[in-house]
Amino acid sequence: MTRAFPLDEATARPLEIGLVNNMPDAALQATERQFRSLIVEAAGERPVHLRLFHMAEVSRTDVAARLLERGGYASLDAPPTEGLDALIVTGSEPLAARLQDEAHWDAMCRLVDWAGRNTHSAIWSCLAAHAAVLRLDGIERRPLPGKCSGVFAFARTCVHPLTEGMGETVSTPHSRTNALEAEDLTAAGYCLLTASPEAGVDAFVRESDSRFVFLQGHPEYDADALRLEYRRDLKRFLNGERTTLPAPPRNAFSPAVEAVLAELAPGTEAHPHPERFEAYAPVLATPKGEAGWRPAWVRFYANWIDGLVERPGRAGLNMQQVGEAVAVR
Repeated sequence: MTRAFPLDEATARPLEIGLVNNMPDAALQATERQFRSLIVEAAGERPVHLRLFHMAEVSRTDVAARLLERGGYASLDAPPTEGLDALIVTGSEPLAARLQDEAHWDAMCRLVDWAGRNTHSAIWSCLAAHAAVLRLDGIERRPLPGKCSGVFAFARTCVHPLTEGMGETVSTPHSRTNALEAEDLTAAGYCLLTASPEAGVDAFVRESDSRFVFLQGHPEYDADALRLEYRRDLKRFLNGERTTLPAPPRNAFSPAVEAVLAELAPGTEAHPHPERFEAYAPVLATPKGEAGWRPAWVRFYANWIDGLVERPGRAGLNMQQVGEAVAVR
C-alpha cells in the first residue's frame, strides 16, 4: 500500500482511512481505483493514507484471492494494529433474498458495531448501507419491481455540512435491486441528504459517536461502470444465468445507442443465445465520456474529510477490536 500524499515533519499526521472492498471479483480492482481516485482528489493537500481490507467470508476465486494478496489487502480476521480514523465499506453483489442469509452477514454486523465505537465516521455504500441500517435499527430494505440502474438527479433535502457546495441538485449513478424507504429512515432519526421522486433516497446520515454516512448509489463510479454492468447482465441473460432481459441503465447511453438497444430487445428477449451478443458488441464497445457527477461528489468527500479533522479526537484505534469487542455480544 502507498501513502496518498507525502508527509513531512511540518505536516499533521495523515488521516488513516480503511477501505473494506466487498465488490465482486470482476469489479475488485476497479472499485479500489475508483475510491482511491475520489479520495485523493477530495483530500487535496491533506495527507491521507488509504488502507485496504477484505472480508474472508466474501467468496473469492483463486485469481481474485491472489489479487487481494498482491494488492496489500488485509483480512479483517487478522488486521494490523495501527489505528483508523474512518472506514469506507463497499457493497457486494446480492446473492440472497435476505441480508441475514448472506455469507458475510455476521462479519458485517461485527464491523458495524466496531465502527460505531471506534471511528470518527464511516461510509456505507449500497448493500453495505442496507446491512448497516438493518443492524443498527432493524430497518428492512424492500425489493424493487425492477432494477434501479442509471444516473439520476437528486435534490438536496436539508442543510448539512456534508452537502455544502454541492449545488441544489446532484447526479448519482445507482445500481440496485432493493431500496430503503424515506419514511422508514426518517422515523428512525436518520437525516436524508439527497432524494428524488424517481429513484428514492440517495444519501443519508446518522449522527452518533461516529458519523455514519449511507449511500444507496455509487458516486465513486467512473463514466464506464454502468455500461460494463449492463454488458455483464446482458451476457448472463444470453447465457441462461438470469431469466429476464436487463433494461439499459437510464441516462447512461446516448440517444442513438438507446435507439439501437430498443431495436435489439424484442428479438433478444424472444431468442436468447450467447451468439446474439455479437449484435450488441459494436454499440456497447464505445466508452462514455466524462462522469458528470464527479465534481459534486468530490466536494461531498472533501466535506467528509474535513469533518474527520474537526470531530473530537479519539485514542489510537485498533482494528483487532473488531473481533474482540463483539465477542461478548
